[in-house]
Amino acid sequence: MNPLPSMALPARPGRAQYVVGLDDGLLAECKVCGKFRDVPATQPVDTGRVPERRTLHFSGIDALRGEVDRIAAADAQGKARCLGNWSVGQNFGHLASWIGYSFDGVLIKVPFFIKLLMRPLKNRFIYKPMPAGRHIPRVPGGTLGHEPLSTNQGLAKLLPALDRLQAGAPELPHMLFGPLTHDQWINTHLRHAELHLSFIAID
Repeated sequence: MNPLPSMALPARPGRAQYVVGLDDGLLAECKVCGKFRDVPATQPVDTGRVPERRTLHFSGIDALRGEVDRIAAADAQGKARCLGNWSVGQNFGHLASWIGYSFDGVLIKVPFFIKLLMRPLKNRFIYKPMPAGRHIPRVPGGTLGHEPLSTNQGLAKLLPALDRLQAGAPELPHMLFGPLTHDQWINTHLRHAELHLSFIAID
């Protein structure tokens, strides 16, 4: 089974789709040149069952930015270990993508009854740790924004995204919970970052 299945993303509603993903295996980043090479496909990690996963809590964007810098530095020294299915760069890029979706919109339509079911859980979602191993139904790969990136590429996406989030709140409503305050938006993305960065161990 391919740990990074192909994902079809519409470039614009009603237009052709771009396919993002891998069909035959993973891409491994070369620490010397920063390029990717093919490696054989392996059985994906069940991210809901990773006992070594770290426990993280970020009090604000500056704390998150500090951990991102620490991970990037450790990865450059060969001391970062990914416990899940994604590289450091993929995790960084994924967090950046979802910050961008908050501002620019996401091409996922959530049924109204799902929104009604989720609304009472808003505060838990925003202020409590996110559970691991969950997937968005009917989305190939279980989520969006997980294309292969080098660590430097992911960092180049994530740091400006954090600056954008810190500067002001998205004007669009949350896809599940409707309008959020700036503090609620920040905490939503802090919880998201705690989840994904917990899969990166630093030796």
